[in-house]
Amino acid sequence: MSTSTRPSFGALIFFAVSFALGTYFTFAAVQGDYGLFRRVEIAAERDMLSRRLAELEGQIDQMENLTRRLSDDYLDLDLLDEQARSVLGLLRADEIVIR
Repeated sequence: MSTSTRPSFGALIFFAVSFALGTYFTFAAVQGDYGLFRRVEIAAERDMLSRRLAELEGQIDQMENLTRRLSDDYLDLDLLDEQARSVLGLLRADEIVIR
């Protein structure tokens, strides 16, 4: 009798399937929808959106301040003068305009 050191066909299939599944799951862990690269993209997008949110909140605060300053309860004469000049094009009688 001769002893053969060749692995059986079933063992080869088992290792091939195991290798293929391992490769697939490794690829999915890195490149997939929930993989490492996607996490980095989501973190970068989160940081960008956080900066944009802070910028928009600053603009909202500025608009709320201007709105409050133009309200009936609070009248800022400098702001009123600025708005009259820029929006309505008004000037005082003692001013000279150079174009």
